[in-house]
Amino acid sequence: MSEFESARGLQAEFAELEKALADPAVHADLARARKVGRRYAELTPIIKALTEYESLTDDLTAARELALEDESFAEEAAELETRLGPVTERLTRLLAPRDPNDSSDALLEIKSGEGGEESALFAGDLLNMYTRYAAIRGWKIEVLDAQETDLGGFKSVTVAIKASSVGEPDQMPYGVLKFEGGVHRVQRVPVTESQGRVHTSAAGVLVMPEIEESEGVEIDENDLRIDVYRSSGPGGQGVNTTDSAVRITHLPSGIVVSCQNERSQLQNREQAMRMLRARLTAAAEEAAAQEASAARRSQVRTVDRSERIRTYNYPENRIADHRIGYKAYNLDQVLNGDLQAVVDALQQADTAERLAGGGV
Repeated sequence: MSEFESARGLQAEFAELEKALADPAVHADLARARKVGRRYAELTPIIKALTEYESLTDDLTAARELALEDESFAEEAAELETRLGPVTERLTRLLAPRDPNDSSDALLEIKSGEGGEESALFAGDLLNMYTRYAAIRGWKIEVLDAQETDLGGFKSVTVAIKASSVGEPDQMPYGVLKFEGGVHRVQRVPVTESQGRVHTSAAGVLVMPEIEESEGVEIDENDLRIDVYRSSGPGGQGVNTTDSAVRITHLPSGIVVSCQNERSQLQNREQAMRMLRARLTAAAEEAAAQEASAARRSQVRTVDRSERIRTYNYPENRIADHRIGYKAYNLDQVLNGDLQAVVDALQQADTAERLAGGGV
């Protein structure tokens, strides 16, 4: 199996992970148990494909040798060769370089942009789309922070999206949703438009891996400025009588996060720190990508909210992803959570790029 000789080391690592998962001491450390479980889930499909590849290769070699003496084995060899093709293709795809964060849960942030109240309403529509999609996949949504408008839209909203259990990277929240980062443009007649004219507005989406405190970038408390203030909401709704909202500024990077959804200052601080860890990790990865050669930079994935990636055209019921030329006329279904076809197209484009040597 010279073609996949380098993968043999993964078999040894997989065996060690199996031992670790059977060790009660590992499960006593939740952070370590999650890390081991995540890596085990990443390697499981690779090891299965590798085992099948080895078995088919051995059988094929034997059948070819026997066919030299008995022609009846030639048919068996041909069948094994046919079966080996898809397995080789799958194993090649699984071994392509990939983002180590793909097995993580995700934090998703949506901010209204150009278009005022209409943009805020569109941000709410995007949140509903992702919420419904998460429900279809059996994921849980947790709102970390939300700034609503009087008409029920969002100036900004940040949610955590969590899988019920650790699975294959292509099936985990970050591995699935990371391609959603960028500018989402909408073309429709706003509810605030009295003349029936179609307007264009936009909302920005940022998708970040949920980083465990023990695994993320190291944050020095001395680098933080923490401000507390009174929560507020539209029309007097959600207003607290205590200074429970928290705003954290990371002084070296200038990144600012805030949270006011929880009732206590301590809870809001914990949620804000989750958001800060994710933002700092995303910023570090973006900086690393900028330093990488253009050939290695992904053309599909982006965490840059300034890049227009998708258009939602209501009059034509059309959705278009500009990065891969995807177009479909089922916008109403997509907004209702039927996002899988778009996700599949983006994942396939990313896989093709990684196989061509453009993966990160």
